[in-house]
Amino acid sequence: MKAAVLHAPGDLRVENVPVPAIGPNDVLVKVMAAGICGSDIGRVMVAGTYRFPTIPGHEFAGKVESCGANVTSVSVGDRVAVAPLMPCRQCQWCDAGKFHLCDDYDFMGSRSDGAFAQYICAPATNVLKVPETVSFEVAATIEPAAIILHGIHKLDIKLGDAVAVVGCGALGFFALQFAKLSGARPLIAIDVDEEKLALARAVGADLCINPTKQEAQALVREVTKGRGVAVSLECAGSAPGRDLSILVTAKQGTVMLYGTAYGDVTLAEKAFAKIVREELRIEGSWNSYSLPFPGKEWFDIIGLLGEGRLVVEPLITHRAALEEAPAIFKALKERTFGPYHKVLFKPND
Repeated sequence: MKAAVLHAPGDLRVENVPVPAIGPNDVLVKVMAAGICGSDIGRVMVAGTYRFPTIPGHEFAGKVESCGANVTSVSVGDRVAVAPLMPCRQCQWCDAGKFHLCDDYDFMGSRSDGAFAQYICAPATNVLKVPETVSFEVAATIEPAAIILHGIHKLDIKLGDAVAVVGCGALGFFALQFAKLSGARPLIAIDVDEEKLALARAVGADLCINPTKQEAQALVREVTKGRGVAVSLECAGSAPGRDLSILVTAKQGTVMLYGTAYGDVTLAEKAFAKIVREELRIEGSWNSYSLPFPGKEWFDIIGLLGEGRLVVEPLITHRAALEEAPAIFKALKERTFGPYHKVLFKPND
């Protein structure tokens, strides 16, 4: 089969490799769509995977090619999404059903081979059927959507709560929709990219703010009658985004941190003072796994997609053949790729 294989940081090659063998409890999935996560760019081009060579890719969907002897949950030909986390199921966190905090987990695309390939082997427990009405491309975005819903499940967003989403990339795109479904009003989108704000407006943001062109704090105070937002969802993963998420939040409000930091984190003095003086709650959210495995998040999203209540298609801006992977990752790292939201590889098209 064809696969994009990482041999060292920045050394991604498209090669012919053996189709993976499956065990009695495994499923061989024919990969029909695999998305590039923001973390994949750093993983492929800078940090590397946990071993070499490795096939990256963890956001994907496909159809069942074959099943191990003990597998009864799916059948050949089923349309499926696959959860990439493989927990140890032996630590205290797994015993508690908090698989996202597993002490010794495996993960497709970084610790084990992933989905930038024509086929992938996955444990049957990780393979979930999706409705016929949900395309493979849409199903490939369930993983990033589940990351956001995991954090939303930890919050108590009430009908009429003001909510801000800071950073409106792929994660922010889903954060806006889940906040809207939770009853947020007004729903405020904040980003420096006008195209991302246009996408936010299309999925229901009541107010879109570009902080490089507008006074974000003043506008938020105006639409919230001076209070600020009850909940701020930080999806930017940047120092300005973290500070602004704090500064637009109301007294005793909650800031949910999704964005990853790639270095030491410092806060502006006024942001730190606001946390202390106004008793803000800072909440972290990691990954997307819970009970029943792989998580309520995954089953909720599959249900929403089946009912047509979650919009995904506008997020997908680029589709590419696997052979283009090395050039695309180079362009993404060098920021020469051009405007995009979600890039998908189609390994079998």
